[in-house]
Amino acid sequence: MDSSDLYYIKQQFTLGAWKSLVELSPDPGSPDYAQTRLYQARAYIALSQPLEALKVLDADDTSLSVRAVRALANYVAKNDAEKALDELRDLSVEIEEEGVDQKENGFVRVMAGTAFAREGEVEEALETLGAGSNVENLDAVALIVQIYLSINRVDLAKRECDRARKWTEDDLLLQQIEASIGLLTGKDSYSNPHTFYIEQLHNPSLSSGHLLLSRGITHLLRGELPEATSDLTEAQNSKNGVNGDALAATVVVSELAKSKANAATAWSQLQTEYPNHALVEAIAKKEAEFDQLVLNFTVPPLAILAVA
Repeated sequence: MDSSDLYYIKQQFTLGAWKSLVELSPDPGSPDYAQTRLYQARAYIALSQPLEALKVLDADDTSLSVRAVRALANYVAKNDAEKALDELRDLSVEIEEEGVDQKENGFVRVMAGTAFAREGEVEEALETLGAGSNVENLDAVALIVQIYLSINRVDLAKRECDRARKWTEDDLLLQQIEASIGLLTGKDSYSNPHTFYIEQLHNPSLSSGHLLLSRGITHLLRGELPEATSDLTEAQNSKNGVNGDALAATVVVSELAKSKANAATAWSQLQTEYPNHALVEAIAKKEAEFDQLVLNFTVPPLAILAVA
């Protein structure tokens, strides 16, 4: 069973309080020190600061977990990304050897699955994570569900969640998984995610831009535009690794609220500061496709009316 300190650290990571987590100064003499440093490294990766993650990790540590996080950080940092992916593939084979601790096995799978998913290797990610199997790893289930939701396979996401309910307690991460599914299905006017995010944000010891963003999007989906705007603005001010997504959601909210000026400002900022954001790339792709299609048509010259 985890100590109270490690439970708190896991809670911070799960709920997206990554900035608070990396600011902790763990005691090197604590039995939780190694686990804490792993969570801090993962938090830096979530904050899109993979080079800081590498600084947190002991360069001489050759444990499977540290090697997996180091490879993921190198992949995200684009430090020979293909080499990092190959290392994660090798680790995924190495953990099958006899004597490897099951927790470490599951941890490596999640690190590898994260990289494969980011690379767009969906099938490899799902296979690595054990999708559809009886592997009892809630972190893996959470990632599997996110992958299924990203490809609009809500049915398979629900199946994984239902399977997890059979062997896990009412875990915080399980509640988050259920809230994620609820955001996509819209069941009961998004009541599940709406309740979950409100409850978690009432925690006085937690500061999470991720939760604010999630609640803001829930308000958006419920048509509560002023509340959505408030949460998204606060999420941007939190500087907690969610600014790009918060700006993208602000563009949508502003358009729905018919605030063209705010939408234009947010869109311009998103394009400038986050040129690789999914929304920016999707719009650019559609614009290019439109321009290409235009070339297939000949626009007739304007008719000149003779004036008598």
